[in-house]
Amino acid sequence: MTALTPLERSALLLVAVLTALAGVANYQPWPAVPRFAVATLALAGLAWVVSFATEQLGERFGPGVTGMLQSTLGNLPELFVVIFALQKGELIVAQTAIIGSILANALLVLGLVIVVGARRAPDGIMRFSKRLPRDTATLLQVTVFIIVLLGLSLASHDPASHHVQAISAVGAVCLLIVYLAWVVPYLRSDVAPGDERVQADSGIGVQAEANPARLARAGEQRGHPADDEARPVPRLGLGLTLTLLIVAGTASVFVSDWFINGLEPAISILHISQAFAGLVIVAIAGNAAENTAGLVLAYKGRSDLAQIAAFLFPLLVLVSLLLATTLTFALAPVYIGALALTALALWQVTGDGEAAEFEGWALVALYVILATLTLYE
Repeated sequence: MTALTPLERSALLLVAVLTALAGVANYQPWPAVPRFAVATLALAGLAWVVSFATEQLGERFGPGVTGMLQSTLGNLPELFVVIFALQKGELIVAQTAIIGSILANALLVLGLVIVVGARRAPDGIMRFSKRLPRDTATLLQVTVFIIVLLGLSLASHDPASHHVQAISAVGAVCLLIVYLAWVVPYLRSDVAPGDERVQADSGIGVQAEANPARLARAGEQRGHPADDEARPVPRLGLGLTLTLLIVAGTASVFVSDWFINGLEPAISILHISQAFAGLVIVAIAGNAAENTAGLVLAYKGRSDLAQIAAFLFPLLVLVSLLLATTLTFALAPVYIGALALTALALWQVTGDGEAAEFEGWALVALYVILATLTLYE
């Protein structure tokens, strides 16, 4: 524990207290809103612990492995929230939580990262690798293709519309194969310590959903002309790192269940929709720590950008086959349109490897408009 800074030790203690309070609130007659608020804060705190431990574990390997770990283990809190929501029949919450995670990172956080990065740039233009945004936009478009195709089939009531679950399962398998076909060669190209410049020039990183924060960390690890002499040395021992990861992951299971238990009573009192709770509250709480880190790295001029939805969504589609409620790629038309337009907006903003401040604000505006719409769903 001596390797932890005083701030990190205080943060871990706070997360532990919030987690304990969330448990007490779930099993005691607490008012609905405070119970939900504590569970939300505990969930955000555990997301930070998982992200922090994953980053420390990844620093023992190359940046590619780091990205892979962050794109899988880093999604544990969101994964558990969606699983418990499906198990309790809360399909709208599950769907909007996944969509919200994609859109919050691709619009809100990415937009703010661009704003901060552009303001820090001498000429007011934030620059980043072209290859990574192109790769990730392609994967996002493959995901959107399946969603739009199912939406058109359901709207036209054609024969295929009666087989949504089977089509979704096949589509999920295809998405995961495409994702693996992209990520495996990248991991194999991971270099040994001292060769980070090769990967900095390649402009490749690994993500499982729209999350510029994790790519900002990967970009920092790959190095830049001014600071790539050596790979970061992990401050925590392997035992402590694994302990933090296991404890936080296990706690995320319980807190996710308590979060879903308190969701319905709280939104009834607050008069907000399930869609808003999933798309805004769950999405932001599950990525709060990483998104903050992404903004800090953008302020330091160390951000790369990535937007991918090719891992978590299809994985949950397949996992849901074992649960009480099945998740598919069939979404409400408004979310189909939002995802399709988001894919186009991302391609336009990031495809040329640079972005101005107003483009960042444009992405933020799109998210605010969508969040406002879900408030009245």
